[in-house]
Amino acid sequence: MELKTKQDYLSDTVKKMKPSGIRRFFDLASQMDNVISLGVGEPDFVTPWHVIEASFHSLEKGYTAYTANAGLPALREEISGYLENNFGVSYNPEEEVIVTVGASQAIDIALRAIVNPGDEVIVVEPCFVSYAPSVELAGGVPVSVHTKSEDNFKLQPEQLERAITPKTKAVIFCNPNNPTGTALTKQELASIAEIIEKHDLILLSDEIYAELTFDQKPISLTSISEMKERTILISGFSKAFAMTGWRLGYVAGPKEIIKGMLKIHQYTIMCAPTMAQYGALEALQNGRENVSHMVQSYRQRRHFIVDSLNEIGLDCYLPGGAFYAFPSIKSTGLTSEEFAEKLLLAEGVAVVPGNVFGDSGEGHVRCSYATSIEQLQEAVTRMGRFMKSL
Repeated sequence: MELKTKQDYLSDTVKKMKPSGIRRFFDLASQMDNVISLGVGEPDFVTPWHVIEASFHSLEKGYTAYTANAGLPALREEISGYLENNFGVSYNPEEEVIVTVGASQAIDIALRAIVNPGDEVIVVEPCFVSYAPSVELAGGVPVSVHTKSEDNFKLQPEQLERAITPKTKAVIFCNPNNPTGTALTKQELASIAEIIEKHDLILLSDEIYAELTFDQKPISLTSISEMKERTILISGFSKAFAMTGWRLGYVAGPKEIIKGMLKIHQYTIMCAPTMAQYGALEALQNGRENVSHMVQSYRQRRHFIVDSLNEIGLDCYLPGGAFYAFPSIKSTGLTSEEFAEKLLLAEGVAVVPGNVFGDSGEGHVRCSYATSIEQLQEAVTRMGRFMKSL
């Protein structure tokens, strides 16, 4: 009898799954000296001290046991109030909110709660790298909708409608968008909501960057029309509150769906880390000034990097949110991966190839401006030198 290899024990889904395209460039950059990274998708700010202190105090008080599966009641209350004050949507903290291990876990359990084998889930690209793999791990079929650079990567309602079939169950959508920084207006969101309502679909609305909206007041899709009843709102503390390593997110939605998600959460996680929950509670209660400071800093950096990229010959539109610029590199004749690798090796600047975020990202690279203005200035100088060398 022929013995199985260890590879044979893996599921077919995992065998087919590609590793994260972002990691390859991070791993390459980590082996080099004097690299400026514009690839990391996290704030360069340190978590505010009062948040860290609140977490320390929770340990000093002996709060080291599990919390309720759904999270600290006080934190869920605060999340509910935050959503109502900022977006005008009201959630029952006892039945409609779960505190999760980052927004990524919220995406995972949301998909596993609603997807049956063979269900189609529309994934709007370019997008966060985990969306399509998470759909596949839930047994679903990801269906890509490619937004276009000529539309500044804004989803057009007719694009969405064309992708819908009798098997379509849900749409997963990020606003403001990672990697493009695109932020839709309320009118544009309403047009998308109309299509979702018309076809009786569920929306997974990833709003992790909602606070980082620069040219308009942050908008949640849940606040439009009747969308609250068919939306699973996913967010967290990583981006706006500079708490990436704390791994704390949350999900809000209709109580029937949240109840289903809680079953999965109970069996896989039990609860989010207790000390992190106390830190998040402090961030929501007393951290608004810190958020405003970070948003103002990102707004200034956004203008600098977009103007600079255009000056060196990389066409780049002004993103409305998040902390990413998504310039076109088509004028160089290189693919996204070729451009990123050559730039890293020649000048020590790490950017992320656009194609890792979906086929519609090809011809672009993602540049994070969540780094100091001095680092951005040096990075753009090196990129300009690289462009001249081509």
